[in-house]
Amino acid sequence: MKTIKKTLTIFKKVLLGILLFLALYLTSAFLLSKITVNSDEAQNQSQEVEIFIKTNGVHTDVIVPIKNEFKDWSTMIKVENTKSKDTTMTHIAMGWGDKGFYLDTPEWSDLKASTAFNAAFALGSSAMHTTFCKSIKEDETCVKIKISPENYQKLVAYIEGSFQLDQNNNPQFIQATTYGKNDSFYEAKGKYNLFHTCNSWANNALKSSNQKAAFWTVTDSGIFCHYQ
Repeated sequence: MKTIKKTLTIFKKVLLGILLFLALYLTSAFLLSKITVNSDEAQNQSQEVEIFIKTNGVHTDVIVPIKNEFKDWSTMIKVENTKSKDTTMTHIAMGWGDKGFYLDTPEWSDLKASTAFNAAFALGSSAMHTTFCKSIKEDETCVKIKISPENYQKLVAYIEGSFQLDQNNNPQFIQATTYGKNDSFYEAKGKYNLFHTCNSWANNALKSSNQKAAFWTVTDSGIFCHYQ
């Protein structure tokens, strides 16, 4: 009987600890995402390069020109690695995330508990998802941002630094089933976890290039609320 009582006491303490952690996590995620950083920085420089941030309702991508005078992404991200091999595209959308989520969960209905657990607790590896696109439409899910050449080059450096390179300094292409005809996957650096999500990566991309961003966010809404 004493053993049962002791077990129940431990269980209650563990459950209370989990609930307190979740409450603190959710409260911090909400409050810290509302704090704007770099709100004045970007306004003090010339804004010549157009980029976009786009959400699918859960995940945020950063969209950049495939080629301009500052960077030619086609030398890194090969259109030949897509099904369409369409060379008429003008932009490329890039996002970072948990490799298991990307490759094994094409639809939310495909999500496994093991995949979610591994992602939440940094037990998996990460990947870059790249999608060639054109005719980008601005709406509530896609925002255009004009930045300076200097800040664009900082953004380029941040994105480049997220790719895992091979011995020839080329991104490591992943042979995998894709979401469409114009996308592909590459090995990435870092690990996805509760405190560093795909949206944290996109938010940090904006931070690195001195654009408006959240102090910290794990959600897409934490980014887009600063651009409403």
